[in-house]
Amino acid sequence: MNARRAGLAAFGVAMAVAAPAAAVTFDQGMESFLSLAEGGSLSGRIVQGIVLLTVLSVAPGLLIMVTCFTRIIVVLSLLRSALGLQQSPPNMVLISLAMFLTFYIMGPVMDRAWQEGLRPMLNEQVTGEQGLERMIEPFRDFMFAHVRGRDLAAFASFSGDPPPAGPEPGSPPTAQSVDLRLLMPAFLLSELRRAFEIGFLLFLPFLVIDMVVAAILMAMGMMMLPPVMIALPFKIIFFVLTDGWFLIAGSLIRSYGTGG
Repeated sequence: MNARRAGLAAFGVAMAVAAPAAAVTFDQGMESFLSLAEGGSLSGRIVQGIVLLTVLSVAPGLLIMVTCFTRIIVVLSLLRSALGLQQSPPNMVLISLAMFLTFYIMGPVMDRAWQEGLRPMLNEQVTGEQGLERMIEPFRDFMFAHVRGRDLAAFASFSGDPPPAGPEPGSPPTAQSVDLRLLMPAFLLSELRRAFEIGFLLFLPFLVIDMVVAAILMAMGMMMLPPVMIALPFKIIFFVLTDGWFLIAGSLIRSYGTGG
């Protein structure tokens, strides 16, 4: 049931953020969509179908932008490179692990989007516009909690807007006062930065192993033997003995303040 709720909430938020991602305000997009829904003309239904197909095509990218998937998959990819493995674990395994960790971390956010937005909308307790706005709020709060203020200010300067500020003059910005057009790319940039920071720390112990193995081979006069080939099993056994997968998964979860 929780997986079903999470899936429905994820689909709903993808539809909800499609308009801001296309640089169209939410109110304008919903007004146009609802006006088409009220008109029963054939052309209106055709436009509805085109809009729905467009939203479905960009939904995966939108979900990546508003969740923790980006940080997790980048860290896992850098980990594989640090180990010196090219195709193991396969991409499908890394993506599946990143997806499961994403659903675990984003569980409270998706459950809130379901409880406050999607379920009341499906039960016709609120209008479609109100339901979509409520579904956006949990994801907006999540992104705002993990975005760097410097990135927000940078994207505001790119567009010529003033730096984000709170409702009162001189007050710090709040999640509701920041436009999604600025928040989403700033959040994605912050996630990439943190992912590379984690990746740098992951590379250090494996780099030490490579240097030690290369120094030993050089001291033994075995310069024709590739150090990478000799260091690979030592890096794998080191990663296994330290329970590396558990440590990486736990560190990623705790980096979002989840899991204690």
